[in-house]
Amino acid sequence: MADNKPQAPLGAETQPSAETAPSTTAEAPAAPAPVPAADEKPVPVSTETSASAAEPTPAPEAAAAAAAPKVEEPTSASAPAAEANKDEAAEPAPAEDTAPEASPIQQLWAAAKAHSHSEIWGVTLADPESHVPSQIVFQKYLNANDGDVPKAVDQLTKTLTWRAQAKPLELVTKAFSKDKFAGLGYVTSYGDAADQQKREVFTWNIYGAAAKRMSETFGNLDEFIEWRVALQELGIQTLNIGAATQPITATEDAYKIYQVHDYQSISFLRQSAEVKAASTKTIAVLAQNYPELLKEKFFVNVPAIMGFMYGFMKLFVATKTAKKFHPMTYGSGLAKEFADASVEGLGEKLPQAYGGKGGDLAAEGKTTELA
Repeated sequence: MADNKPQAPLGAETQPSAETAPSTTAEAPAAPAPVPAADEKPVPVSTETSASAAEPTPAPEAAAAAAAPKVEEPTSASAPAAEANKDEAAEPAPAEDTAPEASPIQQLWAAAKAHSHSEIWGVTLADPESHVPSQIVFQKYLNANDGDVPKAVDQLTKTLTWRAQAKPLELVTKAFSKDKFAGLGYVTSYGDAADQQKREVFTWNIYGAAAKRMSETFGNLDEFIEWRVALQELGIQTLNIGAATQPITATEDAYKIYQVHDYQSISFLRQSAEVKAASTKTIAVLAQNYPELLKEKFFVNVPAIMGFMYGFMKLFVATKTAKKFHPMTYGSGLAKEFADASVEGLGEKLPQAYGGKGGDLAAEGKTTELA
């Protein structure tokens, strides 16, 4: 019996040791002073017993003092030194060559240098102190992990390994089957190409284009993932991170992409196992290897019931994530979503099918190589 429960749409995402104090060697006792003869008057002899002795000691008393063991009392000047030596013995002195801990960005740079692969998103990684594109890449990994350096390092390392194996830059120039992927995805940009603060990049996933060839398009999972990665890389190339001159922060980042998923003519009640597998794999690959590149995602031409489900889902996910998802029953209402965009008149620049006055995606957009 067919499963009639609504399924989540394709592409929906749920992101030195201490020194011992020197010992004080006691001074040898002074030689006894000569005892005066009976007809001689005592001659005062000065005997230093400590720095605090203010008056000379008479000879008979000096002789008695000399006969007794001499105990040297610490002077007022030596007391602090002795106390300081005691503290030094109790607390280890810091090593002179201890360097301050590297910044989070520098820790990611160290991890990247230790890896055999040196490129992410077309950026050859270098010292972020002097190379802004590298700073942007590393900061995105930190942002994706809320500043948790070990987690960011782990994700960065996994991305480097994946890119070494998948070779995504080569996929941008690979020719995919026109019969399977024609009309399925596009990249557009609007605004000032020279100023990222005044430009927006979109990727469009037109799943309705595959409505009559679902098995052919999604049947070969590896091939579909390669195509989807190629489209993602094409969008990132349009961002032109490699030419960036202004670093990003944890809160300010202009290098992100709008995504539009159009489900016109797609049934959510009878999604095949192939489509579900493609959706699950796509989400996993993009989340792991393309962090903090999604600005907002619009799901258009979805049934009203799916809009309700997305609204309900937002109650259970982080606000940061929920704000990025926008289900819409009608694609023609998309242009209205950009009334306050940084690009003036952005909504009007969109294709007419999405409420704008611009040309069709096939005419205005870039797509992957097809043959």
